[in-house]
Amino acid sequence: MQLLWFIPTHGDGRYLGTATGGRAVSFPYLRQIAQAVDDLGYAGALLPTGRSCEDAWIVASTLASLTRQMRFLVAVRPGLVSPGVAARMAATFDRFSGGRLLINVVTGGDPIELAGDGLHLSHDHRYELTDEFLTVWRQISAGEEINFTGEYLNVKGGKLLFPPIQKPYPPLWFGGSSLIAQRVAAKHVDVYLTWGEPPAEVAEKIASVRRLAEAEGRTLRFGIRLHVIVRETESEAWKAAEELIRYVDDKAIPTESYA
Repeated sequence: MQLLWFIPTHGDGRYLGTATGGRAVSFPYLRQIAQAVDDLGYAGALLPTGRSCEDAWIVASTLASLTRQMRFLVAVRPGLVSPGVAARMAATFDRFSGGRLLINVVTGGDPIELAGDGLHLSHDHRYELTDEFLTVWRQISAGEEINFTGEYLNVKGGKLLFPPIQKPYPPLWFGGSSLIAQRVAAKHVDVYLTWGEPPAEVAEKIASVRRLAEAEGRTLRFGIRLHVIVRETESEAWKAAEELIRYVDDKAIPTESYA
């Protein structure tokens, strides 16, 4: 089992769903967290993505030379960047960090935010685009020259001149609960991610993705994102959990699933 931490590029705080008691993002603070992750021996850390966050690629690049062993789970956004450009970015970071890049493929998100970035595709169309993106990205990153014509992408003579350290390419991580998301994961990625949902639901989702991957002749690893609360007693842990969500109300809970 690998344990990864989290780099709070959108700010940090004691409570969920509110800026109350929060602290602004600063490079010294992110550096402190990354070096603690590195020193304590965690496998790496996720850097979130979106317009409320500092850019994940820039932050990871600034932290790579300040750490020794931790890996950086950084997002690529199909539809917001081309597969060839993303492959070059990934290869450069992987080489310059000594093979410490993990790729987080982010297809979903807030439709309003996506529209602001110029992406106006529906849920299923975004995953169809992701399928094409990863088909191209994987081949280019593995050192192949590719000509590809799809519904969304048209690539002629795509290739990567300076390959990544990790072979065939930095590992692909991916989350999405819908059936089309699971199919994309089964076809392309290395690690399938889920939120901390009820155990029976997580087990059902993992079983579904595993079956789909087997049909593709592939095997996947699985990961889960959780808040871990550790206290001396169970009652103290529950009290801390209740304090963590004290400002969360119906308005703070998204009503639309972006899986």
